[in-house]
Amino acid sequence: MPATTSVAPPLKHQAHSMPESLPQLFPQLLSALILGLLGGGHCLGMCGGLMGALTMAIPKEQRSRRFRLLLTYNVGRIFSYSCAGLLIGLAGWAVANSPGAMVLRVIAALLLITMGFYLAGWWSGLTRIEGLGRWLWRYIQPVASRLLPVSSMPRALLLGALWGWLPCGLVYSTLLWSASQGNALYSALLMLAFGIGTWPVLIATGLAAERTTALLRKRGVRVAGGLLVILFGLWTLPGPHQHWLMGH
Repeated sequence: MPATTSVAPPLKHQAHSMPESLPQLFPQLLSALILGLLGGGHCLGMCGGLMGALTMAIPKEQRSRRFRLLLTYNVGRIFSYSCAGLLIGLAGWAVANSPGAMVLRVIAALLLITMGFYLAGWWSGLTRIEGLGRWLWRYIQPVASRLLPVSSMPRALLLGALWGWLPCGLVYSTLLWSASQGNALYSALLMLAFGIGTWPVLIATGLAAERTTALLRKRGVRVAGGLLVILFGLWTLPGPHQHWLMGH
């Protein structure tokens, strides 16, 4: 009888902890989407040339084929982001119930705030951490280069999956932020949302859709998105303000 009473409460807590935490992830998912959408200008510098290379060998009149290749490449790229989120999320999960979890959450909040400054065009210091992945990219780049020119969807998918590991300060910052969730699945979902957010700019660039890229580059749009991300960062910081915002 004492054994059953000691086991039941933890099981009940486990059954309700997951649904209760899911609604709290929505602001982070929205923030990740905005980061990807408005960070597309940085993505153009990193992947814009590749977008042209993907479609260079395809005549302009074959627009549907160009779109399929671009879409398949970006599916592979976002898949690699999600895999990276899952891996780093495991590290975040390992410290979720330790004192390091609070430190990780503060770092995540500060990263969100600095990413907001980056998106608004007020500070570009995030690009300095791109050197962290250059050692890995030295091994991946020769393999990815052999897939060019891309003539089929399987090659485009594989190229995207490899190119997703290209050193990028914005991606690395988002990865560190996603690790603070303390849940590998949530980290993967945040990176998935971030990757989906980068689609419009990169696909529009590949299809020469100047209007879309021009809209997302407007200063007013970028400042508004940056301010929203900064607010999410302030909301993420541990403190009594969270209890007030959640109505507790």
